[in-house]
Amino acid sequence: MTTAILLMAHGSRVAAANDAAREVAAMVREITGFEIVEVAFRELHEPDIQQGIDACVARGAQRVLMVPYFLFMGAHVLHDLPEEIATAHKRHPGLLLEMGRHLGVDRRLAELVAQRVRESMADKGWQ
Repeated sequence: MTTAILLMAHGSRVAAANDAAREVAAMVREITGFEIVEVAFRELHEPDIQQGIDACVARGAQRVLMVPYFLFMGAHVLHDLPEEIATAHKRHPGLLLEMGRHLGVDRRLAELVAQRVRESMADKGWQ
């Protein structure tokens, strides 16, 4: 069964923010070895979630793991993304769609923040 990963980000009017999500998706593709890794945006930018699902299906996916690229369990993760899945089930009845875990609280994120603090302090010349 062909599996796709759909990385779902918020979306931004700032192009660099959307490009960053695409860069993360490319890294995920490299790290996981999944051939089909697509990015979709909840709002403010395309492709939207339904277009992202369509892209996965067009590439031969029979199941899609929809991964929320969100830090916290907010309204998008709790309500909006499940509604997107329900809509997609109607549009692609034979497709297996499941939502993966959001980023959440993870020591590795805290380690990254600590690293950015050290880098920022060095950039400013602070001790």
